[in-house]
Amino acid sequence: MALTAADVTRIANLARLELEPREAGDLLGQLNEFFDIVERMRAVDTSGVAPLYTPLSAIADVELRLRPDAVTETNQRDANQRSAPAVDAGLFLVPRVIE
Repeated sequence: MALTAADVTRIANLARLELEPREAGDLLGQLNEFFDIVERMRAVDTSGVAPLYTPLSAIADVELRLRPDAVTETNQRDANQRSAPAVDAGLFLVPRVIE
């Protein structure tokens, strides 16, 4: 996937970035290099490889140290929503910002 100068201009506009023409050219090269790396990574066959949850599990058996999934606090919804300007059926109501 190769980007064009128009793509970089559009991305910069969406990100609210002001780019000089030289910066846009540099960014175009960097983004295309990034997408080249992504394409090379996609081409690698990983069908027989188990996913790792940590890089350490490739060299040693690592046991996750997770806390027990237990409720430790009571429901504070009403107290938390007391300061909200608008609430309906336990949900925060916010003004529409996208039309």
